[in-house]
Amino acid sequence: MKVNVQAVNFNVDKKLVDFIQERMDKLEKYYDKIVSSEVFLRLENTSDKENKTVEIKINVPGDEFLVKKTAKSFEEAADLSVDSLERVILKRKEKLRAHL
Repeated sequence: MKVNVQAVNFNVDKKLVDFIQERMDKLEKYYDKIVSSEVFLRLENTSDKENKTVEIKINVPGDEFLVKKTAKSFEEAADLSVDSLERVILKRKEKLRAHL
């Protein structure tokens, strides 16, 4: 799956992009009709330790899912986001099956 990673106000290193790509590829195991995905990485200007936000938007036929998580590291936030997307995707599949 093609993952478009965009870092807001900082430069993202290759290791982080690869990590996110790896996590996103796991989503295809649950749902193979994902059209595209965008990942936005933001560094919030707060004194909070949890200031790294990952926002993931995926397009599937007829729908779009958006998940936003904030954590101490981008890796942790990406993990949380992908976990949430897994649940959302599985719910969508259940609904689709129910309509058949």
